[in-house]
Amino acid sequence: MMPTLNDGTDAVLVAFARAVRAAGVAVTTDRTTTFLRAAALTGVADRSGLYWAGASALCSSQDDVERYRQVFASWFDAVPPGVRQHRDAVTATSAPVVTSHGDDARAAEQDLVRLAASRAEVLRTRDLADLSAAERAEVWRLIGALRLRSPTRRASRRGPSRTGELDARRILRDAMRRGGESAGPKYRARVTRPRRVVVLIDVSGSMGPYADSLLRWAHAVVAANPGRAEVFTMGTRLTRVTAAMRTRDGEASVQAAGRTVPDWSGGTRLGDGLKSFQDRWGQRGAARGAVVIVMSDGWERGDCGLLAEQMARLHRLAHRVIWVNPHRGKPGYVPVQAGMAAALPHIDDFVAGHSIETFQAALDVVARA
Repeated sequence: MMPTLNDGTDAVLVAFARAVRAAGVAVTTDRTTTFLRAAALTGVADRSGLYWAGASALCSSQDDVERYRQVFASWFDAVPPGVRQHRDAVTATSAPVVTSHGDDARAAEQDLVRLAASRAEVLRTRDLADLSAAERAEVWRLIGALRLRSPTRRASRRGPSRTGELDARRILRDAMRRGGESAGPKYRARVTRPRRVVVLIDVSGSMGPYADSLLRWAHAVVAANPGRAEVFTMGTRLTRVTAAMRTRDGEASVQAAGRTVPDWSGGTRLGDGLKSFQDRWGQRGAARGAVVIVMSDGWERGDCGLLAEQMARLHRLAHRVIWVNPHRGKPGYVPVQAGMAAALPHIDDFVAGHSIETFQAALDVVARA
């Protein structure tokens, strides 16, 4: 009978395989399944065995080895002693079988779950600009797990409700079906509908350490608002990436968006980008009554007067304007940049956006909008 791990350990190892994939290794579902089977054979108490189980199952070429080694070291504190760390480290075709039984194995599995949970908690508060490649891969997985409660609006039509105004028509129809005998009062109230959400992400050079993570955040927003969310990038020009964000796989979405955006890590013309958005999409309906989220550090190389004008125009169109700044909330930060100062009078919520914790807080602000 094939050995198995408990559900908590399986979840941790699957998350580790996803982190390896996010680091650039072509990890498939089949390879992840093979890794879980090999890890069940070696037992997680044997870190060397676990290392080789993952290396054999997840790596398909020598180029994958260094990426895998870095992610393993990040997740499990260090590469086990005796493991060669140069590029041709993996030559075996299968993981060594080292069985582990009883209380020691269960304790090791519990330690693994606690270790991963502790690392995730620490990473929640870390600034994305300060992370290593392996840590960033794990943070991207955590961003994919974020969930948004969609903002709602009250529609003009009314529907059945437990409270509200008496619904005379339903009362009459019910009585007619019952031969004139009423079953009690019926009520109606205004129904709610999901509110449109628009995300505008600054992908200029100054936002380089955050842009990938912000796109993953936007992917979570689109997943929570299918058909009612739009995503654009702004640099020297405006690019609509909504179609890319609708892909179910977050990593694939970001890669598709990256191929679409021509001005990645370039200059910043926020005023021109906002004008293009409103002229082509916003004024025609995308921004009307919507929650609009601008994600930028506010470094404007264009006309700050145009930025102020377009932000005022956006504020008149939208239900609520939220600005997410990766420097907001950091010690000593003051929004004195000319672009940020021009935008501030037309912002409803000015929030931080540099860590998992602040990303979740931003989602909560959107949900309450």
